[in-house]
Amino acid sequence: MRVVVTTESRCLRTPDARVWIHAGPSYPNWSRYLAAFRSVRVVARVRDVPEVPGGASRVDGEGVEVWPVPHYQGPAEYLRRQGAVRRAVTAAADAADAVILRVPSPVGSLLARARERQGLPYALEVIGDPYDVFAPGTLRHPLRPVLRHLTTRRLRHQCRTAVGAAYVTEHYLQRRYPVREGAVSTHVSSVNLPPDAYVGQPRVVDGPRGAGTVVSVGMLAQLYKGVDTLLAALARLAGPGLRPRLVHLGDGRFRPELERLADRLGVADRVTFAGVVSTGEAVRRHLDAADLFVMPSRTEGLPQALIEAMARGLPAIGTTVGGIPEVLGIDDLAPPDDPAALATAIGRMLADPARMTAASARNLARSRDFSADTLAHRRTAYYRAVAAATAQGGHRPVLHATG
Repeated sequence: MRVVVTTESRCLRTPDARVWIHAGPSYPNWSRYLAAFRSVRVVARVRDVPEVPGGASRVDGEGVEVWPVPHYQGPAEYLRRQGAVRRAVTAAADAADAVILRVPSPVGSLLARARERQGLPYALEVIGDPYDVFAPGTLRHPLRPVLRHLTTRRLRHQCRTAVGAAYVTEHYLQRRYPVREGAVSTHVSSVNLPPDAYVGQPRVVDGPRGAGTVVSVGMLAQLYKGVDTLLAALARLAGPGLRPRLVHLGDGRFRPELERLADRLGVADRVTFAGVVSTGEAVRRHLDAADLFVMPSRTEGLPQALIEAMARGLPAIGTTVGGIPEVLGIDDLAPPDDPAALATAIGRMLADPARMTAASARNLARSRDFSADTLAHRRTAYYRAVAAATAQGGHRPVLHATG
């Protein structure tokens, strides 16, 4: 059986028809589905480029193909190209295919509607919360309140309709978007850390790190990652012995605005926007060189960047959104959109070597719950349950894939 999987990732196609991606799931992520399915078709936005971009990773490969959807970015472009996008997405799956939609997602919602009209089953991977995605401050769009209402309602409907859902969180998203009785339900993070992602031992911090380096990670196509809040917090950390530097990994259209904000706040000399950094070893070098990881997000499912930092034994501060409180302790959290609280949390951590040492050990231990070996069995069990439900037409209850 083939599985068709939708994603909101934006891919690049070279003249040789190979497909690449800068930031997002690449071939190793998609090849996981081959443990339960004959082949994988990834439905994604694709833009043609003349040559392989620097730092890009291959998406397609043996057993994995990409079904191209006309490229768009943002709600306005989506609305302009909606007809072409709908036709491409609707044609991506046949009646005999298993379908897994990574939601929330406009592309996934289009295919969900098509499957419902045809009376065909589909399953979900719930990777985020649209209620937070469209919260004030995350998106500048006049229809933001309407989009928030519609997308939240749509995800609740999809979870009640699907034959199963795999959530990236252990509890948070399940409470907001439960599946119907008899559907498959499990929690499987999309984080999948290989053995070389982990350091051998936690850090031992022997002195305050007030003038140390803070690192953050996230694309800047929207303001979801709260980097503006982090810059405002950094401006508050300017006292004697407490002037940390910030290195941000990731790029996007809001980078110039954030650079101007850093200048206005008087912290431009302490901020480095490193741009897109290829995944793997290059990111780990930045993490290893830092003293503290900060994730000031306004919305998250369960962020891979945070887990990767924890696997390097890096102390971390995050916000109280999505699945972040499931992996960080209460003392390592701050509310979103609160520069004062974030500055306090960062300052207390950097000033306390014993706390940083304890956080390193705790984070490294927790990150091992996201190793490839730990997650592979649960993920494959979910895929096989979806295949069985699809073969039955989605009408019979199937065993829960829990654990």
